[in-house]
Amino acid sequence: MGQRFDEIRTERLIMRRWRDSDREPFAELNGDADTMRFFPSTLDRAASDAFVDRNEARFERQGFGLWALEIAAAGRFIGFTGLNPMPDGVPGAGGMEVGWRLRKDAWHHGYATEAALAALDVAFDGAGLDEIWSMTAVLNEPSQAVMRRIGMTRYGFFEHPSVPASSPLRPHVVYRIGRADDRPS
Repeated sequence: MGQRFDEIRTERLIMRRWRDSDREPFAELNGDADTMRFFPSTLDRAASDAFVDRNEARFERQGFGLWALEIAAAGRFIGFTGLNPMPDGVPGAGGMEVGWRLRKDAWHHGYATEAALAALDVAFDGAGLDEIWSMTAVLNEPSQAVMRRIGMTRYGFFEHPSVPASSPLRPHVVYRIGRADDRPS
């Protein structure tokens, strides 16, 4: 394993390893139908905890992952932002994606953009990755707006193999950015 990135600070945020105290608010976030409207379903507490456990194992293996996200001034957990492997069967499979999920009361404050830019810095300047991907349901315009704000460009469309064929969430869009591409500061 190379360099570790256990905590990243931005102007307003702390991106850090997960704590046991994050599990309950994260489960609440994952159980909220509005927050999860662009996913096939909400997650129960067991699935939410398993998500955290898988991510912590990834941190141990590679030194980075999906960081728990908190507002620095308030010390309040608001979700996650970070780097996660792209799944099999999608454009960019085998690469790394930048992703986020925030509580509703943290939407429309620029937190996802601020944290995603910091995650790109880790990806390119810290971990030495050459490209980063991001994907979402075509219907998820808010996340696509974040992707564009962080300098990503649309790469293509695909039918997500893990989403039921009858679901309006199956059509997905994928964005990418390379190390040499312009990034906002």
